[in-house]
Amino acid sequence: MSLILTFLGKGSSARTKVAIAAAKSLASQGNRVLLAGQAEPALPILLDTTLSPDPKEIAPHLQVVQLQAAVLLERSWEEVKKLEAQYLRTPILKEVYGQELAVLPGMDSALALNAIREYDESGKYDVIIYDGTGDTTTVRMLGMPESLSWYVRRFRQLIVNSDIGKTISESPLIQPLISTFFNINWTADNFAQPANQVSNLLDRGKAALADPKRVAAFLVTADDPIEVATTRYLWGSSQQIGLTVGGVILTSSDTTTNWSEQFTPLPVSVVPDIKTGDWQPLIDALPNFVEQAVKAPKPIEIDVNTKQVRLFLPGFDKKQVKLTQYGPEVTVEAGDQRRNISLPPALNGKPITGAKFQNNYLIISF
Repeated sequence: MSLILTFLGKGSSARTKVAIAAAKSLASQGNRVLLAGQAEPALPILLDTTLSPDPKEIAPHLQVVQLQAAVLLERSWEEVKKLEAQYLRTPILKEVYGQELAVLPGMDSALALNAIREYDESGKYDVIIYDGTGDTTTVRMLGMPESLSWYVRRFRQLIVNSDIGKTISESPLIQPLISTFFNINWTADNFAQPANQVSNLLDRGKAALADPKRVAAFLVTADDPIEVATTRYLWGSSQQIGLTVGGVILTSSDTTTNWSEQFTPLPVSVVPDIKTGDWQPLIDALPNFVEQAVKAPKPIEIDVNTKQVRLFLPGFDKKQVKLTQYGPEVTVEAGDQRRNISLPPALNGKPITGAKFQNNYLIISF
């Protein structure tokens, strides 16, 4: 499995330069690296080469690919039609062709995440660097496995327990009718079969996100108060989805610049803003990504013995954090991110007895 790195921050050009330098650095160490960027022209301009939707080797151990949403959608559509044929006796999507599909808002993020998953599972790469939008869109994209898994487990049980689910499961008339259209007997257990397949896929994504040796982000900012504030906001938003942030990369020509207090306890690496194709000064200033990611604060810690859950939420104050317990899980809202926390059996179903926000941590007691 690969190490997946991404960079978050307001300055898109600076982020792309850092991503390129990181890719070059890790490839020079013998790692098989894939640099995956967007369809915009920044990446090919900075690399001074043409790119395509298929990986292209530009240096030893280093390949680059542009994640073009239209192409990814076209390729994924064939997989959708295969899945439909597996469950439906008379497929209806075969008359719709991938070449005619338009990309809707939000599709590009899902398609990019799926492409990264496929490259990761291919076994061809030791490191995958994703040069995305670097904002909350990227944060939400990486949080999709956890968000979607909540929808699956919450609504699957609602459907199974509903009158419709019970009717499908128990009615002697509906079962033969459904079997006429579907390739399986649609009992309550079989109804969960495709959902279980999705859940397994999402669980693998959640496990990867929770492991800093598998997925990590680094903040990229400039010597500017607004950029620093935005970067701190992205830091807190990343913790909300369980994404480990390993450190801060500050682009500045002034080596005496110090924003360390704004990002405590993360280490801050000051790097030069290169103007030409001389990447070496930037490469030399980069941190050890894995080493810093492993030492970074964990986004969430659950202590069954003390009956506490600790969430690290930097960049927010207690007025921006909201805690509710409507369903079987605890919901935490911070900034514009909402997270449903699945509790271990020892705490599941127990009411919240207290909560406090202290030193950037939300501490929940049961």
